Amino acid sequence: MVAHRRWLVTGGLGFIGSAFVRLVLRERADVAVTVLDSMTYAGNPANVAEVAHDHRYSFVRGDIADAARVDAAIGEGVDAIVNFAAETHVDRSILEPEAFIRTDVLGTHVLLEAVRRHKISRYLQVSTDEVYGDVEHGASRETDPIRPRSPYAASKAGGDLQVLAYHTTFETPVLITRGSNTYGPYQYPEKLIPLFITNLVEGERVPVYGDGLQVRDWLHVDDHARGIAHVLEQGTPGEVYNLAGGNSRTNLEITKELIRLAGRSYDDSVRHVTDRPGHDRRYALDAAKAHALGWSPSVGFATGLAETVAWYHQREDWWRPIKSGDFREYYRRQYALR
Repeated sequence: MVAHRRWLVTGGLGFIGSAFVRLVLRERADVAVTVLDSMTYAGNPANVAEVAHDHRYSFVRGDIADAARVDAAIGEGVDAIVNFAAETHVDRSILEPEAFIRTDVLGTHVLLEAVRRHKISRYLQVSTDEVYGDVEHGASRETDPIRPRSPYAASKAGGDLQVLAYHTTFETPVLITRGSNTYGPYQYPEKLIPLFITNLVEGERVPVYGDGLQVRDWLHVDDHARGIAHVLEQGTPGEVYNLAGGNSRTNLEITKELIRLAGRSYDDSVRHVTDRPGHDRRYALDAAKAHALGWSPSVGFATGLAETVAWYHQREDWWRPIKSGDFREYYRRQYALR
């Protein structure tokens, strides 16, 4: 019988976490995965349906801020923890910031203590380019100061600082990845690309913030998941690694391309709304360190975006139930008065 390594993947029912779970179970025959997820609105068991039958997959429902549930998920042994569990949407952090502190800060602390208590050999914190704040020129390097400007980015930065402090103080074997804006299948339709795709399918307009000239770098979810796995296995403890897609676009450019792919006209498809408070104008990452480690993205943006549009057209069974439930009330609160 093969002796499996076992990885605890927190937030493994979410967008990037589930892509990581699917990738690992496809490509690493010697790894078993336990998912710990509290199944908030974005934690969807359908995201891992294609691998849930695998004997190497197991699931524990629980909150990463609950030490007893974390211990239960670790069970008799875990080689590594990869922490995807987070409140992630900037708009929601403006509406309800307290939930972000609980998960992204307190939850990270609970996990770090579990790493120490169980003597786990590796812990990887999945973070974001947003901790660097607005980047007017150039690209953020891992050694740059972090300057978060939203409640979401501040909560993620708080988690990152704890992770690095535990390495310095306790020699905890930690790593951090900071990814650029991620897109692809199974992304909850509150984010720009899936929201706009599904609105266009439904014949609705898409809400563009302000002038739409905010700049983001885009990374396909499969490339992001592969980068995280590579850093987990090859990275140096105590280090941060930026994972960038190398596809900088304005939100307006993305919008126009999605409208083109939908066969719609711009004037009939767009509604400009009041910009987000404190909206960062530009993010950009320097990923030279991750490239030197042996990772680079492989999905071209034009191909990845077209395939993502096709997936949402083919998988209305996945997203229509989401948009017909509590999402409607969130959407009304977010956009009705803008």
